Amino acid sequence: VLRREGVGALVVDADLVEVAEASGYEGHVVVADGDPDSNSGSHRSIDDVRAMGSSRPLLPSKPIAPVLLTSGTTGTPKGARRAGRPAGLSSALGVLERIPYQAGDIAVIPTPLFHAWGLVQLTIAAATASTAVLVRRFDVGATLDAVEAERATVLAVVPVMLQRILAADTHDRDLSSLRIVACSGSALPAAVATAWMDRFGDNLYNLYGSTEVGQATLATPEDLRAAPGTAGRVIPGTVVEVVDESGDPVASGETGLIVVGSDGQFTEYTGGGTKDRIRGLMSSGDVGYFDADGRLFVTGRADDMIVSGGENVFALEVEEVLLAHDDVVDVMVVGVADDEFGQRLAAFVVRGPGGSIDADGIRSRVATRLARHKVPRDVTFVDELPRNATGKLLRSSRP
Repeated sequence: VLRREGVGALVVDADLVEVAEASGYEGHVVVADGDPDSNSGSHRSIDDVRAMGSSRPLLPSKPIAPVLLTSGTTGTPKGARRAGRPAGLSSALGVLERIPYQAGDIAVIPTPLFHAWGLVQLTIAAATASTAVLVRRFDVGATLDAVEAERATVLAVVPVMLQRILAADTHDRDLSSLRIVACSGSALPAAVATAWMDRFGDNLYNLYGSTEVGQATLATPEDLRAAPGTAGRVIPGTVVEVVDESGDPVASGETGLIVVGSDGQFTEYTGGGTKDRIRGLMSSGDVGYFDADGRLFVTGRADDMIVSGGENVFALEVEEVLLAHDDVVDVMVVGVADDEFGQRLAAFVVRGPGGSIDADGIRSRVATRLARHKVPRDVTFVDELPRNATGKLLRSSRP
């Protein structure tokens, strides 16, 4: 990534200096905390850099083109550039219209700040004169300690963080100060949304979008109660359609490709290329449908579809069914090669403490709720699933 982006200076925490050096990076390294403690003359502390500054504001030598990295679930993270303009104001205001942030909030942010969702939460805290409490690396205990100690009103999470908090013993935890639990980053399972609100109250807001397409839809607690598993309604200032293979909108209830139009979208990948567009709307790469009330449901990634015996299966649908079982705290369903069917379904399952469900129980649960071709033939129980730093499943890295 450093080579591709042509980075001239790198700002790192002290404990990441060795990572920067091991990468072969030869530019300037600014250490944001602690002593640079290096023999390299190119290493400086943040205080050294401040001391070199001028009292006069500096003007950029060229138009600012902020670059955010994608999650990198299918390989090296891509650089998504928004050339010459900041993130869209209209779609940002649409989010603030739906989530009741207030001036003076106290926001606990354990989500990575290099990811769009963590950066958005930090920006909102700054814009609303709120306090941002950063958790260096997500840990259930450290995160809940911060919420309790600071009497936090906002908690920013990705879905797997909710799953891990729910799987922990929280009976003696007081999270009553939380007014907003803002979630994004990957699909929020229906069972997780319901379990969270049943335990901690109706404070959950789920945003659907991506680094490339920006914000698309948002589900309020009312939406999640009425239709668990929904990605919510279209955010004001944004256009979202579900289209068929010809690019024409489909009727509510029909599944198709989700395309988005907003002023918060990226321009291009720094390595070249962009997302496909249909009538000016950018492809999200996801498939889904709108219900009769205008709520969006995401059924999976277009490129994650499993074809078994000529039948199409989206892993997310099977995972939702299994996560609703009390013994299952995490699950990943993938397609594996099969001589007879082309592909067959394999499920990797993490049981909760004291969980006793076995492979036959996994298959039976799916068989009684979904079509026969969606039942996993292979079931493997594991301690943990492979996820990246933003909590997304790495389906190509089997446990």
